Amino acid sequence: NDWMLVSSEKEGKVNTMTASWGGVGFLWGKNIAIIFIRPQRHTKQFIDSSDTFSLTFFDKKYREDLAYCGSVSGREEDKVAKIGYNVLHEEGVPYFEEANFAIICKNAYKQTVDPNGFYDESLIEKWYPNSDFHQIYIAEITDVLVKED
Repeated sequence: NDWMLVSSEKEGKVNTMTASWGGVGFLWGKNIAIIFIRPQRHTKQFIDSSDTFSLTFFDKKYREDLAYCGSVSGREEDKVAKIGYNVLHEEGVPYFEEANFAIICKNAYKQTVDPNGFYDESLIEKWYPNSDFHQIYIAEITDVLVKED
């Protein structure tokens, strides 16, 4: 039920976006996180250029800020400055002090969702009417940070 921000840094600037598609698990002998990002999202450029990102999870009281981060592009304004969150770094990866916990990730694999792989083609119609298929990122979890109360 907690909402999540995906964040990365490029040339000293942090960008973030709200996300809900993904999960965690075990693959290739590593603890991994899987996230899905559409090609037009500004954050994608940050993840591709730095090879690292964080997933930060927040209490419900932050939902208005997270809704904003999911609806406004970082191309248009500095969303992090606008919401006023405090950026911290772990292993050089940005995350937010306000979060309940943060997962620090290092990219291991990426692939664009292939429309030929769908068994249920109605999913393409529902989720990809513009053919803007997500990029799937599989990343090694290098650290998990939990806020202590």
